[in-house]
Amino acid sequence: MEYVLLLAIVVVFLVFKDRPVMVLEFKDGELIKSKGQVPTGFQKSCQEIAHKEPFSGRIKVYKTRFATKFDFSKTIPNKVKQRIKNVFPHNTPTSKRGKRA
Repeated sequence: MEYVLLLAIVVVFLVFKDRPVMVLEFKDGELIKSKGQVPTGFQKSCQEIAHKEPFSGRIKVYKTRFATKFDFSKTIPNKVKQRIKNVFPHNTPTSKRGKRA
């Protein structure tokens, strides 16, 4: 019985663990930490945005099957959030030729 409870706790921990694809941390307009595979163009664009409008905070990017989700810390202004979303390189889906339902 104890093993089942322990196994359930481990499974819950693995399912609900925070797993972003990439993390960028800014402090006073400078990139201080990046984690994950950050595209170089996106990283440079974020640094330019932070240089023009200095802010501090963390940006996490999550990838689901069909979409990309951004998680911004509360200290990042809305204008900056939108500019960062605009420069993110979304991959366009390829056409599904010959795969009809």
